[in-house]
Amino acid sequence: MSILAALTQPQPSQSAATNQTEWSVGDLAAALRRTLEDAFGHVRLRGEISGYRGPHGSGHAYFSLKDGNAKIDAVVWKGTLNRLRQKPKEGLEVVATGKITTYPGKSSYQIVVESLEPAGIGAWMALLEERKRLLAAEGLFAPERKRPIPYLPRVVGVVTSPTGAVIRDILHRLEDRFPRPVLVWPVRVQGEGAAEEVAAAIRGFNALAPGGPIPRPDVLIVARGGGSIEDLWAFNEEVVVRAAFESAIPLISAVGHETDTTLIDYAADRRAPTPTGAAEMAVPVHAELTAQIDDLGRRQRGAVLRKLDRDRSDLRASVRAMPGADAFLAGKRQRLDLAEARLRPALANNARTFRDRLGRVLERLARHPPELGLARARARLSAIDHRPRTAILHQIGRRADALAGLDRLLGSLSYRAVLARGYALVRDETGASVRSAAQVAPGARLRLEFADGGAAVRAEGEGPEADGPQDGGRQQDGGRQQEVGRQRDGVAEAPPARPARRPAKRREPAADAPAARQGSLF
Repeated sequence: MSILAALTQPQPSQSAATNQTEWSVGDLAAALRRTLEDAFGHVRLRGEISGYRGPHGSGHAYFSLKDGNAKIDAVVWKGTLNRLRQKPKEGLEVVATGKITTYPGKSSYQIVVESLEPAGIGAWMALLEERKRLLAAEGLFAPERKRPIPYLPRVVGVVTSPTGAVIRDILHRLEDRFPRPVLVWPVRVQGEGAAEEVAAAIRGFNALAPGGPIPRPDVLIVARGGGSIEDLWAFNEEVVVRAAFESAIPLISAVGHETDTTLIDYAADRRAPTPTGAAEMAVPVHAELTAQIDDLGRRQRGAVLRKLDRDRSDLRASVRAMPGADAFLAGKRQRLDLAEARLRPALANNARTFRDRLGRVLERLARHPPELGLARARARLSAIDHRPRTAILHQIGRRADALAGLDRLLGSLSYRAVLARGYALVRDETGASVRSAAQVAPGARLRLEFADGGAAVRAEGEGPEADGPQDGGRQQDGGRQQEVGRQRDGVAEAPPARPARRPAKRREPAADAPAARQGSLF
C-alpha cells in the first residue's frame, strides 16, 4: 500500500465545510507505520554506530546509524541483544539487518535491529586513529613527560562550559573534599570553534604570571559531559592536544564518561573517568588529611615516649651494673699506697747516687783545674798566630800576579791593541764588520773605528784595479780602490794628505789573528 493510498483511506468523520477527511494523530501515526513497514519490510542498512552508551536499564540498546548524509535511530531489543554475536560499539561501521518502523511517541522512524555484522571502522574512528598515530610519533603521548599532580594545590583552574552540570559537579566535589579557590575559564565544549576556545583557555591559564593580580592555578581540569563521538570531537582536535602537551601546569582530562576516550586524555598528565573524578584527583579529603596528620602526630608522640622509656630502662640497668665508688677506687688506692711506700727509699737511693757522681766530678776538677787547660790553649794560639796571616798574604800575591798576566795576555790579544798601532776597523751601516772589498758597494756608508774614536765615511770608486801597496788613506784590496773621507753633516770631505810611505812591517801572528777575526783593518 502506498503512502498516498493510506492517507486517502475514508474515515468515519468528515468535515461538512471542506468535504475533507479528518484524521486523529494516533490514526495518522498508525497509517504511516503500516505504510513504512509494508513498503520496506526487512532491510540491510550500512552505517556507523553513534551515541551508543551500553544497554539501557531495561536491557534494550539504543543508538544511531549514520553516514556522511543522514542518520537513523536504531533499537536492539533485550532478547535480540543477548543473541548478537557482534555487540554494538561506538564508532564501529556495521551492516544492520532489521525492520523499518516508526515510534509514534516521537513521530520518528527507526530500524529495529535483528542482526549486526561488522563492516569496518567508521570514518570518524579512522580519522581519530590516524591522528592518534601521528601525534604519538611526535612524542606527545610519551609517559615519561607526564608530571605528578600537586598534592594540595592553592588554586584550581577549570576549563569547561559555565552552564552545564559539569561545573556544578566539580565545584560541589571540591567543596566536599577540600575547599580551594577555583578559576573557571568558560568555553564552548561542542560545535564549531569549541576546539580553539579550549586550546586558548589552556594557554591563557599558562600565560598568567605567578604572583600576579590573578592567581595562577597549580592544576588544570579540562572537563565535559558525555556525548557521541561527534559531540566530543573538539577534544580530538590537534590544537587542543598540542595545547595540553605544552601546558606547564599539570593537567587533568575529564572528558565524557568512563567509556569515552579522546586524544586529550593521552596528552594530559592524568585522565579522570568523570569530571567528579577529576575533582577527587585534584585535592585530597580535608577530613582524611586532618585524620592522617593527627594519626602521624600520635604515632610520633608514642614513638618518642617509647624511646624515652627504653633509654630510661637502659640507663637504670647500666647504673645497676656499674660498681660502687669504693669498689671502683679500691684498687687505685692500693696502688697508691704501694707507690708511696716505695717512693721514700727510691728518693734516698737516687739522692745518694747523684751525690757520689758529684763527688767524682769534683775530684776530677781538683786534679785537672780548668785554668790550667785554658792557659795551655792560649799558649798554643799565641804560637800559631802569625802563620795564617802570612799564608793569606802569600796567596793574595800569587793571585795578583796571575791576574796581571791574564790582563797582559788580554791586551795583546785584543783588536784594540792592533788599532793602537795605526789600524782601523771598518763596519757597515748595520754595525757588521766588513772583511773584504767585495762587500763594499760604491757610495755605501761605512763606519771607521780607530783607537781613539770613530768616523763615518762613504765609499767611492769605479771598479776593481790591480793590487798595490797600502797606505794610511788608500786601500787596494781584491782589485777595488777605495777612498774614504770624513763626513760632516752627511757630506763626505776630502781625505787628509797622505804621509810618507814607510816600509811595511811584518805582522806578529799572535797580535794580528784577533784583528783578522774582528773585520778589515787598515
